[in-house]
Amino acid sequence: MNPRRTFATARRVLLQLRHDPRTVALMLGAPCLLITLLKYVFDDRPQVFHTMGAPMLGVFPLTVMFVVTAVATLRERTSGTLERLLTMPLGKLDLLLGYALAFGLLTLVQGLLAFGLTVGLLGLTVAGPSWLLLAVAVADGLLGMALGLFVSAFATTEFQAVQFLPAFVLPQLLLCGLFTPRATMAAWLHALSDALPLSYAVDAMNEITTRSGLSGRTVADLLIVLGCALAALALGAVTLRRRTA
Repeated sequence: MNPRRTFATARRVLLQLRHDPRTVALMLGAPCLLITLLKYVFDDRPQVFHTMGAPMLGVFPLTVMFVVTAVATLRERTSGTLERLLTMPLGKLDLLLGYALAFGLLTLVQGLLAFGLTVGLLGLTVAGPSWLLLAVAVADGLLGMALGLFVSAFATTEFQAVQFLPAFVLPQLLLCGLFTPRATMAAWLHALSDALPLSYAVDAMNEITTRSGLSGRTVADLLIVLGCALAALALGAVTLRRRTA
């Protein structure tokens, strides 16, 4: 890993995004829009929003970042940009860390906007530290980004990259405990949910919503989510291809 090459890659990606305002608007605005819709869909049942608002603050950024990063990385490969870059003294890990740094910065801005909207304007109340809620939301966005970078290696078209969403994200959404407590699931489903990172993100969000103070379990769940993001980046460095045939 060469920090100078990593930062140079991050700078190049940010400059490209600067000229793609629609993608930036999607990344920053879509989670805010979806959370606002959730609030007013259950406007006559405010308790539903106070129960689901915090977990969805993590789910929406993860989903958006997954799609955007998967498509953006695939576009770099199909256009031949990755092949040209990797002929230079630039390692795959340098490249992916540069992407992670650039998209991670946008994930932080995305998390701040969604958090400010949800806790501020929409009035979501949490019993635990609000800064920890923000930390978990940003970690979820980073996880979505890392998974998107990883799965882009297995797609040959942008349409295929989007098709990975049902395979990688929707099963986690069903099994993470958002719709029913994981403890009430069948034993094999509970065991499967234990292997999915979104389960720990939702567990952390629920802990922050219902329990005051800083819980060791919440910190452990946050570290697991971040660890899964790092593992996805490492796998992405191994599987990254120079170009799509």
